[in-house]
Amino acid sequence: MTAVTGMVDAVSFLALGHVFTANMTGNIVFLGFAIGGAAGLSVSGSLMALMCFAVGALLGGRMTRRNPQDSGATLAHALVIETVFFFFAAAVSIGFTAPYADHEQKMFAVIALTAFAMGLRNSVVRKLAIPDLTTTVLTLTIAGLAADSSLAGGDNPRWQRRGAAILAILAGAAAGAGMVRYSAAVPLLICGLMSGICALIQMNLESKRSF
Repeated sequence: MTAVTGMVDAVSFLALGHVFTANMTGNIVFLGFAIGGAAGLSVSGSLMALMCFAVGALLGGRMTRRNPQDSGATLAHALVIETVFFFFAAAVSIGFTAPYADHEQKMFAVIALTAFAMGLRNSVVRKLAIPDLTTTVLTLTIAGLAADSSLAGGDNPRWQRRGAAILAILAGAAAGAGMVRYSAAVPLLICGLMSGICALIQMNLESKRSF
């Protein structure tokens, strides 16, 4: 799931007009840059990403409140929806190649689909409240890794999970950046496949728990 985040942000930043559809902090900062007069930023793209992310998060919030005692099943359902949205985004992106600015309608469609998927996932993962498993934002993960390290007098709690999250986003971003030079559809298709695998694994876990 975390590697998918890196891949999604590679596609969104490099192909969708310098916006993020997984990391909303970046979009707020980009809007601030644009208000300050910086050129080359897509205000409409950042706003679209923020709105669709919020709608996805709203749906995720309703899902978690509907089944507050069954968070694992809710995560599985959210991953299925995420998978469908990534496959739609991949389908929309067929023929979507550089220069990407020439395909404005496809850009906004992919922004909407991927931002919604990531908003839904973030909302559900947030409710799970598993320490150091945000799958999207690494700022607190990196801060915790340093602040709780032996160099700071700590005992390095969950350093494996924190380190794995950093490496996963790095690998996803690198892979996405490499693929998006040729096509936006391929990395989005891979995102859908990876999310689908996560959904199947989670559903398998839930079926085992039910016995």
